[in-house]
Order: sequence, then C-alpha cells, then structure tokens
Amino acid sequence: MGTVTRMAVTATALLAASPALAQELVPGTLDTGDTAWILTSAALVLFMTMPGLALFYGGLVRARNFLSVLVQVGAIAAMASVLWIVAGYTLAFGDVTSGWLGAGNAWMLIGTEGLLRGELAISERTFALFQLTFAAITPALMAGAWVDRARFGWVVGFCALWGLIVYAPVAHWVWGNGWLATTIGTLDFAGGIVVHTTAGISALVVALLLGKRQGFPRTLMLPHSPALTMAGAAMLWVGWFGFNGGSALAASDDAASAIINTHLAASVAALVWLLIERISVGKPTSVGFATGAIAGLATVTPAAGLISPGAAIIFGTLAALVCYPMIQLVKQKLQIDDSLDVFAVHGVGGITGSLLLGVFLSADLGGSGYAEGIGMINQVAAQAVGVGVVALWSAIASAVIAVLVSLAFPMRISEDDEREGLDITSHGERAWELD
Repeated sequence: MGTVTRMAVTATALLAASPALAQELVPGTLDTGDTAWILTSAALVLFMTMPGLALFYGGLVRARNFLSVLVQVGAIAAMASVLWIVAGYTLAFGDVTSGWLGAGNAWMLIGTEGLLRGELAISERTFALFQLTFAAITPALMAGAWVDRARFGWVVGFCALWGLIVYAPVAHWVWGNGWLATTIGTLDFAGGIVVHTTAGISALVVALLLGKRQGFPRTLMLPHSPALTMAGAAMLWVGWFGFNGGSALAASDDAASAIINTHLAASVAALVWLLIERISVGKPTSVGFATGAIAGLATVTPAAGLISPGAAIIFGTLAALVCYPMIQLVKQKLQIDDSLDVFAVHGVGGITGSLLLGVFLSADLGGSGYAEGIGMINQVAAQAVGVGVVALWSAIASAVIAVLVSLAFPMRISEDDEREGLDITSHGERAWELD
C-alpha cells in the first residue's frame, strides 16, 4: 500500500472514530474531495486543448489547412506532456535553489509519491498532472500564429524546446517560489503571465520571423467554418472552469469564486465584442462572439480567484475594448500576419488582466487584499515588472529557439505547398472533399 493511500485510510479511521474531527481536516492527510476536483480540472484543461483549441483554430483557417491545425495542436500537446514528465516539472516545481530554475530532484516524477508540500491536501502527482495540462496547452496556443505556412517538423521541434526553455523557467519564477514571486511580489492566479504572456509574445515573434501568408493582407482569408470555431470556443469556455477553478488547488470557495468570475468575464466580453462589431462593421458575428469570449477568459485568468464579481465584469468589458482594436493595429496598421490573433487576444488579454490585478486586488474593491506592507502602487509595479521581464525573456528566447531549430527543419513550407494546403502536402490527407 502506498504512502498516500495509507494516509487516506488512517484519516478515514480517525474521522469515523471521532466525529468532531470531521469538522477539520486532519493535518498531513489526503483530501479526496480536493483530489477529485483537481483531477477533474486536469481533464477539463486537456479538453480545452483537444478538442477545444483544435476546433477553435481549425474553423478559422481555410478548408485545405484544417486537418493540419488539428495535427499540430495534438502533436504539440503530446510532446509537451512527455517532456513535462521527463524534465519540465522539476525545472518548474523542483526544489527551490537559486529562484531561477527548480532543482533536478523530480525528473521523471521521482520522489513525488507523497503529499504536496505546504498546506494543501493533494498529492504531488495530482498537482504535477494538473500542471502538465497547462504545459500542454500553452505552446499549442501559439499554433494560431503560424497556421497555413509553418513546416510541421519545425513546429514540433520549436515547441519542444520552447516548453523547457521558456515555459518551465517562467512557471518557476512565478508559481514555483521563484524570484518574481518571492522578491518582486508578482501574482498570477492561473496563467495571465505564465501562459498567456509567454504564448502571446512568442507567437508575435514567430509570426514576424515566418513572414506573411501569400496574399496577406490583400486577399481576404475567411474562416472556412465559423460553426466549428463556435463549437471550439464553447469547449474552451467550459474547460476554462477547470483552468481557473482548478488553480485554487482545492474544492473550496476560492474555486467557486474563480469560476464565477471566469464565466462573468467571458460573458461580458463576448457581448461587448458583439456590440463593437455592430457599431463598427454593421453586423455581430459568430466569430466575433467566440473571439470576445476567449479575450475575456484570457484577461480574467491572472485574477480569477482574487477579485470580486463586479471586478470580473470590468475585466470582461476592458478585454473587448482593448483586444478588438489591437487586432486591427497588428494586422491592418502594422501588417503583421499573426494569423489567428494569438498576440492580440491571448497576449494582450493576459497582460491587461495581469496589470488590472494590481488594482482590483484591493479589499476596498472587493478583492482578496494586498500582502502586509504592500499597497496598490507597489502591487501594480510588481505586476508590471513581472509582465515586462516575462515578455522580454519570451521574445528573446523564442527568436533564438526558432532560428536554431530552423537549421535542422526549415521554418516555412514552399510556395507551392502553401497554395495546395498543408493537409495534403504535409500529411497526405484531406479533412474535407474540396470542390
């Protein structure tokens, strides 16, 4: 019988013998309710990736590239999952030494059989599994920046290195008791900095290195299936309850608050986005509704369990008001072909929410309150430093990784392959029978 199982059995016996103990968790025991919730949350986050993100992105591309998006998202998530178990987890959450990287004490999850350190009542492997799903979806988010033109071998190689060189260190800095959390005081409840800032900035860098799709921006490249995009967005929305609610790491009121705020922000952002479209282009669209919802979800993520529902409504409103014009700026003014707006929606949304957290964390505004000796200005500054450092590291490291991997696998497919579509040229299959 394993250590965790023995502890659970002992706790059950104690609770049965003394009902008074049932009112309070026995120290050092596994809480099966918390464990069940985190395991369920892990499944929800994986559901966000496959099929949620795959369908959301797949519906936005042209028909001849739909299958390639599904394969890329799946392969990225699979590669990230393997590397997380082998080395990523210990780099992010291994024993703290310098504050820059976790120690190598937990590679291949060695020594993680017991309870998670700290006040939580879940096993370390439960925590490692939950964090694995974050490590899987984060590089997959970047796929939206290079659809239609990136070579599959380069995509897998780039994302493999990116997860170890960009994502894992940043996760340690912010979530693994690294230097940004302990020295600067940067907060990130569920990934506005660790997930959305890293992915958004890196996606922008790769889009610049890859160059524009043929015909961009002159040719109108319409989504081939807004219906699939709506379905994918709905799956992302539901899965995000696990993403943010699970980040409370317990089946608690904090988890409930995070889910309420997540749902509110997405709802408000989707509605405001439709209103903006109605005013600016004359008609509210399904793709607009889906994009607005995702912007709201990304924006509230860094603060979901730390703010009030009223603040979540403000987060959702600002998500639409900031991310919508950012799409126009990136694509029309700057003419950067971030194909599916990864930077404008995920990157800018995550950055916006991370900075807003510094304000709405205030107890006077319904937030959970600042740490002792910390005020609003200090917290906003800590958030800005965290965002700035992570953005800079993501940009520099991603550029270096992209170029290095391109020495073995060219970044971009040929012009003929691009015209024919990645489904048939990269994978020898077609998602649909084309006319």
